[in-house]
Amino acid sequence: MEQILGEKMINKKEITELAELFKIFSSETRLKILYLLIDTEMCVHDIAKLINMNQSAVSHQLAVLREAHLVRYERKGRVLFYSLKKSYVRKVLTQIIETKNSEVEK
Repeated sequence: MEQILGEKMINKKEITELAELFKIFSSETRLKILYLLIDTEMCVHDIAKLINMNQSAVSHQLAVLREAHLVRYERKGRVLFYSLKKSYVRKVLTQIIETKNSEVEK
């Protein structure tokens, strides 16, 4: 359903989906995990060690990110390695970091 706001059409479904995505991004822990996965794949053990959390808590956050289709995993032997699933996540995070850093330098 679309609504008209001034001259701009609002796609209610798209706004709802964006709101859900921003809820995912609102967690500092999930952002840390996504940040770590920008350039590489990692296992739960390594992620937990780097962000100083227990593996169970990290696994829970990875499940939320998997459910949102933001990360995927690949089994290598008995270990699951996680990576970003959507290329836009890498682009968005990188762009925000670059923009923030350039604003700080000004």
